[in-house]
Amino acid sequence: MGDARRYHDLSSPFRMKRGGELHGARVAYETWGTLDAERGNAILILTGLSPSAHAAKNAEDPTPGWWEEMIGPGRAFDTDRYFVICVNSLGSDKGSTSPASVNPATGEPYRLTFPELALEDVANAAHEAVTHALGITQLACLVGCSMGGMSALAYMVLHPGAARTHISVDTAPQAQPFAIAIRSLQREAIRLDPNWREGHYGGDIWPDHGMSIARKLGVITYRSAMEWNGRFARIRLDADEREANEPFGFEFQVESYLEAHARRFNRQFDPNAYLYLSRASDWFDISEYGEGDVMRALGRIRIERAMVIGVSTDILFPLEQQETIAKGLEAAGADVEFVALDSPQGHDAFLVDIENYSRAIGGFLRSL
Repeated sequence: MGDARRYHDLSSPFRMKRGGELHGARVAYETWGTLDAERGNAILILTGLSPSAHAAKNAEDPTPGWWEEMIGPGRAFDTDRYFVICVNSLGSDKGSTSPASVNPATGEPYRLTFPELALEDVANAAHEAVTHALGITQLACLVGCSMGGMSALAYMVLHPGAARTHISVDTAPQAQPFAIAIRSLQREAIRLDPNWREGHYGGDIWPDHGMSIARKLGVITYRSAMEWNGRFARIRLDADEREANEPFGFEFQVESYLEAHARRFNRQFDPNAYLYLSRASDWFDISEYGEGDVMRALGRIRIERAMVIGVSTDILFPLEQQETIAKGLEAAGADVEFVALDSPQGHDAFLVDIENYSRAIGGFLRSL
């Protein structure tokens, strides 16, 4: 299996929004398609909390990416026309500098000595990669999914004119109490695992149990009750699938499904990186750029056109939050298309309901 990641060395020191700085830090990114002579056909995708920069397969890495069916010749992100970039968030352990990286000052992993991370830092690091590593002064389109949608709002408010158009996917201008509450429980599950050891896990000692509960909580909120009912109802596991001699062990199919999801996720993502990015998502609030007013802050964003997509079944980033983004960008002078989908898959619909997202996003990009 090849590795298609490229790296941009960030300015050193790289100053963080909440104080502190990183020395010798970098971000990983991957690209698809060809950058035109004017460097005017670039699309940047900012990701949710856990995905890597590997959004789709390419010549160096033929393994399917997390948005595989959306990127390629003739697809929604048409690589015959556009140069597509996906940056791995600063703070993520998928190639970018994160709490799992070695601190050059000590020769040891940062762990909890990593500076407090904000989504503004994620945005600034991605902006550096686009402008310095690739020499792109204005993106044809900036795309943000979930947490990446909040990072994209930060990108546009901090770097006016850095994007001509924007696609906002299942995101929010600030976290609502329900989302904060869920992420707080996820972090608590990790921190209460005895193997977390105040961030000093490693080798065979790993907070697997805490990460497993955090992932299950996440999966529950990424989908909708409608989908759970449709897929699992109250179907029980066969006798041979149940946990023998285990008091209160798994009895229903939905429990087994969540366990399988958690097992696949475990040890695939650094727990401290998860904690940092999760907290950064809670902290983000676009209203900081509008004297406490979300609409005034969105009014500072300068783009020509935008598409804002949300899902009626999303409980983590409810549809009214996408409506707020659409209204704010419209009030700022952008030509905005608002798309409310009824996909049953909830927040994860953008990863699953490829047909509807392809139609919307592909249609928008073809019209540019």
